[in-house]
Amino acid sequence: MIQNDLTRPIELLRPPRVAFGGGTVAEVGRWVREHGFTRTLVVADAFNAQRVDRLALEGSVTVFADIKPEPDVPNLEALLAVAERAEAQVVVGFGGGSAMDLAKLAAVLPGSGQTIHEVVGPEKVAAKRAALVQVPTTAGTGSEAGTRALVTDPATLNKLAVQSVHMLADLAVVDPDLTLSVPRAVTAATGVDALAHCVEAYTNRKAHPSIDLYALEGIRLVGRFLPRAVADGEDREARAGLALASYYGGICLGPVNTAAGHAVAYPLGTRHHVAHGAANALVFPHVLAFNAPVVPERTAAILAALGLPPATEPAAVFDAAYQWCRALGCEMRLSALGVPEDDLPRMADEAHAIRRLLDNNPRDVGRDDILGMYRAAY
Repeated sequence: MIQNDLTRPIELLRPPRVAFGGGTVAEVGRWVREHGFTRTLVVADAFNAQRVDRLALEGSVTVFADIKPEPDVPNLEALLAVAERAEAQVVVGFGGGSAMDLAKLAAVLPGSGQTIHEVVGPEKVAAKRAALVQVPTTAGTGSEAGTRALVTDPATLNKLAVQSVHMLADLAVVDPDLTLSVPRAVTAATGVDALAHCVEAYTNRKAHPSIDLYALEGIRLVGRFLPRAVADGEDREARAGLALASYYGGICLGPVNTAAGHAVAYPLGTRHHVAHGAANALVFPHVLAFNAPVVPERTAAILAALGLPPATEPAAVFDAAYQWCRALGCEMRLSALGVPEDDLPRMADEAHAIRRLLDNNPRDVGRDDILGMYRAAY
């Protein structure tokens, strides 16, 4: 049951300073200089490492450019070793969710005496040890607005989730122009990831009116601008709309978080290296339709916000969401993503164990329900 009680206390966390709009990337260097920082660590993927100059940084700049698409503990440990040597006063996450998540951890763990395993869970981080600036270059994760970081434990293939107010960015710079180079398929997948954040917050047992505002507007923005950005990657208005939707989705993640959609999607990434956005796009219609019977009004509102005919019957909900994702070019078959059919039961076991998300879902999700979704998607 969705609580959605206006009298229920909720803590809303946002970066204290946000710069939004085309060309704002240069605000990073200005902000760093204003604060007198002379040693900067930039955490980026290989592509963005080649355009660090756009950050307009001065002084000593160390760039860590070995970010994996689904970062794991060894990837984090390599970053932390570099961070220890750099003794950075400010850490800049420059890229997608993987870069920004690892940047959060690089701002709190070096020199702390704490290991990644000791800070897994809510509010176990001792302190922020370096200032944190987040600069997204995709429109999907919303990590620039959140307080969580995820890394994969290779021993268990499970996501380790760290949540801390100390990992909130001091400055978020959301420059949509940085996303103009994002390929069509990645634009579609990351856009559906932003959509999933908003939808899963809006249909969440912990839903709250103060978050519904961001969630529903984020859905509307994705519905209006994602098809345009996929059709024309140079459409600056569409890129800006998606960047804002992604930021709103990040705000949703703090006090409410995601639910079954992300839980069902995670094993695709941890076990088979399917990109997070692509996994969420494939799963999205299945979970939306599964939840429709217990949140019919909200489901109809979601479809309407996407510009689709309102529906509440699961088959109609599924068809509308599936066709919408498919029209964007999203791959909607597990088999086409290289997932072996004999691994579906193990994937269902792992997804069903992610209680921190499944317990948020408006409808109880059994292990067999998850397996059924995988089989239907195969």
